[in-house]
Amino acid sequence: MAIRIEIGPEQRCRAVVDGSMTIYEAAADKPVLLDALARAAETEIDLSSVREMDTAGLQLLVLARRESLNAGKVVRLARPSAAALDVLERYGLTAYFGAFAGGDAAARCERAGRRTKARAKTGRRAP
Repeated sequence: MAIRIEIGPEQRCRAVVDGSMTIYEAAADKPVLLDALARAAETEIDLSSVREMDTAGLQLLVLARRESLNAGKVVRLARPSAAALDVLERYGLTAYFGAFAGGDAAARCERAGRRTKARAKTGRRAP
């Protein structure tokens, strides 16, 4: 995965993830993402170009959220790709990250919440 950092006005940062968020990229990309969080009061992590994600990539996002909360900063996920959204849904973390910024992500998040509730009730995927 490659993370491109875009610094904007008023201590805002956008971290654009391109490629995979897997164990193979996580160690190299962790300091890049944490540095971006340290430099900004508000960070948006754009996941629209994520092609593959595993638990190591998810752990990196959880770390970013935890560190931002500890520092009193804002971090939000934006435009999650199907691969990213699938992992967030699978682990029941769509609500943990809150509403997604941009695109049709809000609708996808709402659908994900319905599917998660359906799975909890029936033990299987909802349509």
